[in-house]
Amino acid sequence: MRIRNQYSFALLLACAVVSARPAVAQAPAPAPAPAAAATEKPLRAELALDYSYLRSNAPPGGCGCFNLNGGSATFAWAPKPAGSFALVGDITAAQAGSISSSGYGLTLSAYTVGARYRPRIGHSPLQPFGQVLVGAAHSSGSLVAGPSPAASNAGAAFAANLGGGLDLRASRRFAVRLAEADYLLTTFDNGSNNHQNNLRISTGVVLRF
Repeated sequence: MRIRNQYSFALLLACAVVSARPAVAQAPAPAPAPAAAATEKPLRAELALDYSYLRSNAPPGGCGCFNLNGGSATFAWAPKPAGSFALVGDITAAQAGSISSSGYGLTLSAYTVGARYRPRIGHSPLQPFGQVLVGAAHSSGSLVAGPSPAASNAGAAFAANLGGGLDLRASRRFAVRLAEADYLLTTFDNGSNNHQNNLRISTGVVLRF
């Protein structure tokens, strides 16, 4: 009888201890991870505004080289976001007030369109590119009206622009065009070989959209 009473007392004591234990709080479900920030939409267009220096041999025969100074505006648009190829349109205008001892002046303009290739080089801030463009050139000034008054295509001649450059990205929407070098060919009548070899060196800023 005593054993039974002790057993009953022990059973009641155990039940009391179990009842007195605080309920173990269920671990809260982990909060859902914040949605990843939406990937920024790739920029597909850019406008470069440059200072351009040209070294030309427009007078026929030998080098006859002289310098022109001016500017250029280049618009590029990538058909595919973050693609390596872009369509390009370029406008260049440069002027020389006095060519050698002749005192003749020349204003040269070129309007070309074509394609640009930009290799993908990871996260480097430097972006090289190469391009091939074709179009038309226009010339005016006393050099055209003076020694070559019979030039029938001074208003519009074939032009080709081949070269490349290097940009330094400063931010997502802004870059510095460290240098661009192009061979600009024009085909104005000059009574000799009817073509002019021009070296164009440019530097400026690039705005991206």
